[in-house]
Amino acid sequence: MAKMEVKTSLLDNMIGVGDMVLLEPLNEDSFINNLKKRFDHNEVYTYIGSVVISINPYRSLPIYTPEKVEEYRNRNFYELSPHIFALSDEAYRSLRDQDKDQCILITGESGAGKTEASKLVMSYVAAVCGKGAEVNQVKEQLLQSNPVLEAFGNAKTVRNDNSSRFGKYMDIEFDFKGDPLGGVISNYLLEKSRVVKQPRGERNFHIFYQILSGASEDFLCKLKLERDFSRYNYLGLDSAKVNGVDDAANFRTVRNAMQIVGFMDHETQSVFEVVAAVLKLGNIEFKPESRVNGLDESKIKDKNELKEICELTGIDQSVLERAFSFRTVEAKQEKVSTTLNVAQAYYARDALAKNLYSRLFSWLVTRINESIKAQTKVRKKVMGVLDIYGFEIFEDNSFEQFIINYCNEKLQQIFIELTLKEEQEEYIREGIEWTHIEYFNNAIICDLIENNQTGILAMLDEECLRPGTVTDDTFLEKLNQVCATHQHFESRMSKCSRFLNDTSLPHSCFRIQHYAGKVMYQVEGFVDKNNDLLYRDLSQAMWKASHSLIKALFPEGNPAKINLKRPPTAGSQFKASVATLMKNLQTKNPNYIRCIKPNDKKAAHVFNDALVCHQIRYLGLLENVRVRRAGYAFRQAYEPCLERYKMLCKQTWPHWRGPARAGVKVLFNELKIPEEEFSFGRSKIFIRNPRTLFKLEDLRKQRLEDLATLIEKIYRGWKCRTRFLLMKKSQIVIASWYRRYAQQKKYQKIKSSAIIVQSYIRGWKARKLLRELKHQKRCNEAATIIAAYWHGTQARRELKRLKEEARRKHAVAVIWAYWLGLKVRREYRKFFRANAGRKIYEFTLQRLMQKYFLEMKNKMPSLSPIDKNWPARPYLFLDSTHKELKRIFHLWRCKKYRDQFTDQQKLIYEEKLEASELFKDKKALYPASVGQPFQGAYLEISKNPKYKKLKDAVDEKIIIAEVVNKINRANGKATSRIFLLTKNNVLLADQKSGNIKSEVPLGDVTKVSMSSQNDGFFAVHLKEGSGAAGKGDFLLSSDHLIEMATKLYRTTLSQTKQKLNIEISDEFLVQFRQDKVCVKFIQGSQKNGNIPTCKRKNNRLLEVAVP
Repeated sequence: MAKMEVKTSLLDNMIGVGDMVLLEPLNEDSFINNLKKRFDHNEVYTYIGSVVISINPYRSLPIYTPEKVEEYRNRNFYELSPHIFALSDEAYRSLRDQDKDQCILITGESGAGKTEASKLVMSYVAAVCGKGAEVNQVKEQLLQSNPVLEAFGNAKTVRNDNSSRFGKYMDIEFDFKGDPLGGVISNYLLEKSRVVKQPRGERNFHIFYQILSGASEDFLCKLKLERDFSRYNYLGLDSAKVNGVDDAANFRTVRNAMQIVGFMDHETQSVFEVVAAVLKLGNIEFKPESRVNGLDESKIKDKNELKEICELTGIDQSVLERAFSFRTVEAKQEKVSTTLNVAQAYYARDALAKNLYSRLFSWLVTRINESIKAQTKVRKKVMGVLDIYGFEIFEDNSFEQFIINYCNEKLQQIFIELTLKEEQEEYIREGIEWTHIEYFNNAIICDLIENNQTGILAMLDEECLRPGTVTDDTFLEKLNQVCATHQHFESRMSKCSRFLNDTSLPHSCFRIQHYAGKVMYQVEGFVDKNNDLLYRDLSQAMWKASHSLIKALFPEGNPAKINLKRPPTAGSQFKASVATLMKNLQTKNPNYIRCIKPNDKKAAHVFNDALVCHQIRYLGLLENVRVRRAGYAFRQAYEPCLERYKMLCKQTWPHWRGPARAGVKVLFNELKIPEEEFSFGRSKIFIRNPRTLFKLEDLRKQRLEDLATLIEKIYRGWKCRTRFLLMKKSQIVIASWYRRYAQQKKYQKIKSSAIIVQSYIRGWKARKLLRELKHQKRCNEAATIIAAYWHGTQARRELKRLKEEARRKHAVAVIWAYWLGLKVRREYRKFFRANAGRKIYEFTLQRLMQKYFLEMKNKMPSLSPIDKNWPARPYLFLDSTHKELKRIFHLWRCKKYRDQFTDQQKLIYEEKLEASELFKDKKALYPASVGQPFQGAYLEISKNPKYKKLKDAVDEKIIIAEVVNKINRANGKATSRIFLLTKNNVLLADQKSGNIKSEVPLGDVTKVSMSSQNDGFFAVHLKEGSGAAGKGDFLLSSDHLIEMATKLYRTTLSQTKQKLNIEISDEFLVQFRQDKVCVKFIQGSQKNGNIPTCKRKNNRLLEVAVP
C-alpha cells in the first residue's frame, strides 16, 4: 500500500474547496457541487471559516484511527485537511492553554450524524487529555454514559436507525492541567409520545427491544415479561427487527455501561422493573359500562396484566384500578369524583405510561450526573457539547416540531450573533476597520413565539389556563386574533385579507415563516401536549407504591404535600430551559458542527442534491458564508503566509532575515497585488477576495514546478557524481582485494608442496622403526611359547600322578564301606523283621494326618460367626477329631469377633441376648425387634426445652424415655404418657405438661405380663400394699415393647438382685384398684388397619383385638 500523502495546509492537494469562504462563485449550486465533489472523494468534512460541515457517509471510514488523533493533535486549525478532530483539538487547546470555556454546538436533522459527531468529539478529547487511574476512570464514565442514554432516549425512525429523541447538553469539567474531573448532563424535551404510539416504519425506544432480546429467561420471569414482541401493544411490529442491529448484544453493553457509570445492582433492577411496568401498561384494555344514573364508565377487561404491574411496582391493585376508572378534582376544601369513560381511561393509561417513562429518563440523567460530577471544589474549566434536534419540516408537524424549531431559531440567533461578534472582535484586535454587515435577523420570529404577552407560547399557556371549554380550535382562533398582522404568521382563518385566497393552507393549521423556510403546523393536540396532564389520582397511586424508585418519581402524589396550584406547562418549561441554555452558551466560546444527511435511504455513496439543498437552506449555511465573506474572505498569520509564498519573490527566497510582516509586504509589492485587495493587521494579513488567494496559489504552484525542475537537475548531477566516485572507490577496493587473493594462492601452493615432502620423509622413518619393533616382538613371542609348552608338559605329568593316587584311595574306601554294610545287615536282620508292620502303620497314619491338616488349612471357612460352612470329613477314623476341630474353630472366631466390640456394643449385644432368652419363640413381636437397635432415649429430654421441667425433676440417669399409651381402666381408651426408667424407679409423666403422674420404685415391681401375639400391650404388676399400688397395676402399650421389657428386667436384676417375672400369656389378670380384671387377647378384624384395639366388655373383662 502506498504511503498516504501528508498535507501541511488546507490548500494542499485540495479536492474542491476545503473552506466554503474561498468558494468562487458563491451560490447555492456551486455550494452543493463543492460538497458533492468532496463527498465522492470520501472528504466528508468541509469548513466555513471555523464552522465544520459534516456529511454522514453511512459507512465506516479509516479517518478516526489513533494515528489520525495523533496527526491532528496540537496542530493549527487550517494546517491539515478539514476534520472534526481539528475543531475538537482547537476547542480543547483554547480551554487548556487560554483558559476559555468552550461549547461545541452540533445541529442537523435526524440521521445526519449528530450523535456520532458528539461521540467523536468526546473520544478525541479523552484520547488527548492526561492519563492516570482516576483520570481514566472519569473518562470511562463520561464515555459510558452515552450507551445508557442512547438505550433509553434513542429510537429507530424512518430517517435514522439510532435517532436521538431528546436534546442533550453535556458540560465536561477540566482542571488547570486539562484533565477531566467530571461532567454534568442536561436533557431537553424527551419525545415521550413515542412510548405509546410510533409512526409506521419506526420503533419505540431501544431499551424495550433490548430487554426482550438480551435478558435471560430467569430475568424476564422476574420482570413478568415474555420474549415475543407481538405480546405488547406499545411495540410496533413492522420494524421490530433492524438490520445490522444486535439488540441482545446492546443490552449486555448497556448493563455493563450502567455498572461502569456507578449504578448499584438494586438500582439497575429497579430501572428495568419500571421499564417492564411501562411495557405492560399498554396491554391494559377497557370496556364500557353504564351506571344507574346514565353516566358511562370504564372497566378493565383482563385484570391479569394489572395484577402483574401491581406486583412489579408494589401498588395495591384496587387503588390502581380505581385510578383508571375515576378522577378526583379538588378545589379548596371540596372534592368531586367523576367516572372516566373508555376514551378517558385510555388517555389516563397512556398519560401514566408517558409520565412514568419520562420521569424515569430524567431520574437516569440525575443519577448519571451524581456519578460523573466533579468531586473537587477547585475552579474548573468547562467544555460543553450540545447534541440537539435539527430543524424539522415533516408532512404533519405538531407541537413537538413547533418546540424543536423554536429551539433552532434561538440557536440560529445566537449563532449569527456570536459569529458577527467573533468577526468584529478579530477586526478590532487586528486594527482593521469594521464595516456593518447586512444579514437576516430572526429575532422577529423568536419574538413571535416567545413574547410574554403576544407570543404563541404565551397564548397557548393562557388558553390552557382559561376556564371553560378549551380546544385546539379556540387556541387557533386566539392566534388569528393576535398574530394576524404579523408578517411571519399565516392562517386560513386569519382576518387579514391577503391570506383568504391561500387554499393550500387547511383550516386547522397555521404557518410560520422560519429562517429556514415556511413550516405548516397542525394545531390538533397542541393544548393536550402543552398541558401534559396526569390525573392526581394516578400520581397518588404511584406515590403509594412500595417500589422506592416509583415512589420517588411522583413526589406530588404525597397527600401531605398536595398543591392545588396548576403545574407549569410543557411549553413554558421548555422555554425556560432554552433561555437557560442560551445564557449558558453566551458565556462560552462557541464551536459549530453542522451535520447534513446526504440521502433518505441511509445508503453509502448516494448524494441527493435536493435533500442536501433543503438542509443547506434551513441551516443557513449560505448566510453563514456571506457573513464570513462580508469583510475579508481569508486571513492568515504573517509567519505561515510568508513561509508558504516566499518562493514567489527573489528577495524573500530562500530566507527572509527581517520581520515576517515586512517580508509579506515586500512579497505583495513584488507581485503587484492591488492594495484594495488586502489589508495588514497587527498579526495577520487579510485578503478580501478569494480570487486573489487563488491567484497566489496558481503562482505558487507554477513556481513549485520550476523549483521541482531545478531540484531534479541538481539531484541528477549529484546522483551521477556520487555514482562515479562510488565506482572509482569500488575499483580500487576490488584491485587491492585481487592482489591479496593472488598472493594468498601462491603462498598456499608453496606451503602445500613443503607439507607433502615432509610427510614422505616422516613416513619412511616411521615404517623403518615399525619393522624393527615387529622383529623384536616376534622374538619375544617365540620364547614365551616355548616356555609355555614346557610348563604344560610338567603340569600334565603331575596331574596324572595325583589322579592315580586318588583312585587307589577311593577304591579302598568303597570296599571298606561295603564290608561294614554287610556286617550291619547281618547283625540287625532279625530285629528288623519283627517290628516292620508297626513302623509302617505309624508312618502311614502320620502321613494321613499330615495330609488332613494341610487340606484343612487351605479349606478354612470365613471368620464370620454366622458362616455355617465346614469342610467335609475325608476319613471315617477322623470323625470325632473333625467335629472337635469345628467346635474349637467356631469358638475361636467368636472370640475374635467379640474382641472387636466396644463396651457400648457389648452392652447392646448383652441386652439383645437377654431379649432372645426372654422372648425368642415366645412372643410373636420378637423377630421384628431383632434388627432394631435399642436406643433408650427416644425423646432426647436433655435437649428438648419442652421437657426442661421433667429433666429438673429427675436427678438419676434415664435408661429409657419413651411415649407410651396408658389404658384407661374404665373404658379401655388410651392416654399418652411419658415412660421413664431410671436405676431405681419407673416414672409416668404427662406428655404435654411434663408433670410426673406416678413414681414406682423398682423393688415394688413384681411382674410384667404380655401376650404372645404381635401387639405392644403389657402390664406392670405392683407389690400389694406398696405405696404405688394404690390405684392398681399399669396397663400400657408401646412400639418398643421388647426393648422396654428387656431393660426393665436387667435394671431390676441389677438393683434388687432378683429376677423379674416375665409372664407371656394371652390371658392374664390385672389389679385395678380393688378389682381384678382379666385382659384377654383375641384375633380381630382388619377394619382398623394393623392397630390393636382395646375394649372394656364388663367389669371383669378387658378384650384386646389384635389384627
